[in-house]
Amino acid sequence: MTEDTSPTATSADRGSPPVLEARGLTRRFGQVTALDGADFDVHAGEVVALIGDNGAGKSTLVKALSGNLEVDEGEVVFKGETQVIDTPMTASHLGIETVYQDLALAPHLNPVQNMFLGRELMRPGLLGRLGFMDGRAMKDEAQEAFDRLGATVRSLDAPVGAMSGGQRQAIAIARAVHWASQVVFLDEPTAALGVRQTANVLATVRRVAEHGVAVVLISHSMPHVLEVSDRVQVLRLGRRVATYQTSQTSVQELVGAMTGATEASAA
Repeated sequence: MTEDTSPTATSADRGSPPVLEARGLTRRFGQVTALDGADFDVHAGEVVALIGDNGAGKSTLVKALSGNLEVDEGEVVFKGETQVIDTPMTASHLGIETVYQDLALAPHLNPVQNMFLGRELMRPGLLGRLGFMDGRAMKDEAQEAFDRLGATVRSLDAPVGAMSGGQRQAIAIARAVHWASQVVFLDEPTAALGVRQTANVLATVRRVAEHGVAVVLISHSMPHVLEVSDRVQVLRLGRRVATYQTSQTSVQELVGAMTGATEASAA
């Protein structure tokens, strides 16, 4: 299976190496090959959409790049150097964060507590050593993070379980972006959202990229992919089979690459 040599996005033309790259990743689950020599790359400040039919290997690839799954073969390259990302903590230390479809928010905690869960700021001096947290500093920092992304959060004190799906999504993305200095993976960020909430999330995706963070958008919505991405990379049967510059492709071409129809017609 040959890889498409379509033009890549403008970010790939900047002369710098990708911030994160997968080279020939293979992962087998018994007799099932989820990744079959998969390649992937994303540059700082760009939005790359990762698309493919169910079972194409998208989730497996994201887990491998975010430290949630070991691979059998291949290598991960971070900022030009081979890197072993074997745990989510390793990924976080590198500035890589992931927002999964279930958001992984604690519903009984408020937005600030969710933002700093496991990363609490302690008060200075003796009080900090005694385990007292700096609630004011965390609240101010959380508010700055929400404002920076243009995220409207109804209350910083109310439990997130009582908030709308759009607000919870914004909180999860803001949390990831706050801690991610390099790459953010967003898994179906607009699933089950209304029109206005979806528009807010898509606008947030672009703002994140404008801050220099690489964004990987996993989505089944072709209109959303074409609206916010710079490049589109297509997985099929565990391999990257096509890379397109978004401005030079169409829904029909993307669907054709996903299903194999484009390759068949080209042959």
